[in-house]
Amino acid sequence: MKPITVIFIGRSGSGKGTQARMLEDYIRDNDSQNLPVLYLETGKAFREFIKGSSLGSELANKRVATGERQPDFLAIWMWAHTVVLTLEAEMHLIVDGTPRSLPEAEILQTALDFYVRQDVHIIYLQVSREWSINHLRNRGRADDINMSSIEQRMSWFDDQVMPAVEFFKASGKVNFSEISAEQNIEQVHADIMKKVFGIEEKVEA
Repeated sequence: MKPITVIFIGRSGSGKGTQARMLEDYIRDNDSQNLPVLYLETGKAFREFIKGSSLGSELANKRVATGERQPDFLAIWMWAHTVVLTLEAEMHLIVDGTPRSLPEAEILQTALDFYVRQDVHIIYLQVSREWSINHLRNRGRADDINMSSIEQRMSWFDDQVMPAVEFFKASGKVNFSEISAEQNIEQVHADIMKKVFGIEEKVEA
């Protein structure tokens, strides 16, 4: 299997992490060359970062408390330093939840160009605003209880993330796929397999 890059974008609750992990498992189980997989999850990186004692951690934590969006430079640093230190030519790359703005998307594209990543797939897991809100409320996580916070995340996605989605959709440099994530998990995974590898998987109803 040649090295691939798959970038997952979608609203909160669309299943980015679940689908990214399922894809990672498939690659690890089916790559006869056993190429390593670099998995970038910016949300997890942020959660670890704000636990620190640096000034940046303190200021980022204050933004979390007030519901403000983190600045682009910090989001870019979260994945860029890992890419610089870790990414090799013969390595698969899976990105979960990045980019979150148009400037970040543009910077990410420069990184993909620099590292000559030739088989790049953008998977936009599409769900409606209403579906996402209902899903977040039903899953009952601590950060999904406050309705105003959920609404704020929905507006961030519409205002900030969608321009990044449209950027990749129109770029011509990547394989862009829009997949409905309002289906069951197995069907979403099957749709991703078809788009990324051309594999037809039968999913029981």
